[in-house]
Amino acid sequence: MRVAFIGQQDFGKAVLEAFLARGDEVVGVFCKPEKPGERPDALRTAAESLGLKVFQLPSLKGPEAEAAMQGLNADIGVMAYVLQFAPQSLVNIPKHGTIQYHPSLLPKYRGPSSINWPIALGEAETGLTIFRPTDGLDEGPIILQKTCPIGPDATLGDVYFNALFPMGVQALLEAADMVVQGKHQENPQNQSLAHYEGWFKGDVTQIVWSQHVNQVYNLIRASNPAPGAWTDTLGPRVWIYDCRKHLTQRFEQVAGKPGEVAKVTDTSLFINAAGGMIEVLRLKPEGGSKMNAADFARQILELSNNRIGVNP
Repeated sequence: MRVAFIGQQDFGKAVLEAFLARGDEVVGVFCKPEKPGERPDALRTAAESLGLKVFQLPSLKGPEAEAAMQGLNADIGVMAYVLQFAPQSLVNIPKHGTIQYHPSLLPKYRGPSSINWPIALGEAETGLTIFRPTDGLDEGPIILQKTCPIGPDATLGDVYFNALFPMGVQALLEAADMVVQGKHQENPQNQSLAHYEGWFKGDVTQIVWSQHVNQVYNLIRASNPAPGAWTDTLGPRVWIYDCRKHLTQRFEQVAGKPGEVAKVTDTSLFINAAGGMIEVLRLKPEGGSKMNAADFARQILELSNNRIGVNP
């Protein structure tokens, strides 16, 4: 089939390579222009190295984008990690229209951070959806869905790289075949189940230590490896990554207030939360690099003369 691509970064590159590997013809690739200082887009550089036609347009809404798409004579459009708005006037141009990947079980978790939120909210399962893009945000009819578990200790990186990334590549291949062969069904999303979540960054990822330790742990998992859950209870802002959860046993007393460091071991530091403690293994101080949490704690103790109140 003749495929027109809209996408960017590593996921877009992997999908491009998968279509090419099985013998499909990629007739054009649309990529968002990089901002000054931004790292080169992986999909763009891969497409250019293969001699493919690449379009980097500031907007996909104008006549320039439509003319480019019309000139490709594509059988199907494939959207793989797209942050630009692609209007119906563009996505309907390929002979069999366009399909889009979204890493959640739509209509749940519409929006740009759809992998983070299910983890942060303690879901045990997530998945991916291949759907028809419309002018609404992630609202189009569903062609294909696949599910995957979220383990109790799984991080954002685990869920994406071990499940949603490889599953998504194969699902786009499968859905494209179904659509071009006329073997697919398009099922409208149940709007009564729909909800939208915004960007998972900024104040959203600040740790509130007075919350239950389960909530704190879920937030940290959902932020690892990016953007990182952060706290300012250790002095300047610190981002926490690898950690473990320790629940308080019945009738067990926890020394100290939420947010205080309870103890430091050779490899970690323990911070109080409601109902337990978070054992921090790896963190990143503001302006620094990721490091062992115990090393950080010892540095802070030396500088602050026990200002953070570590209990032996």
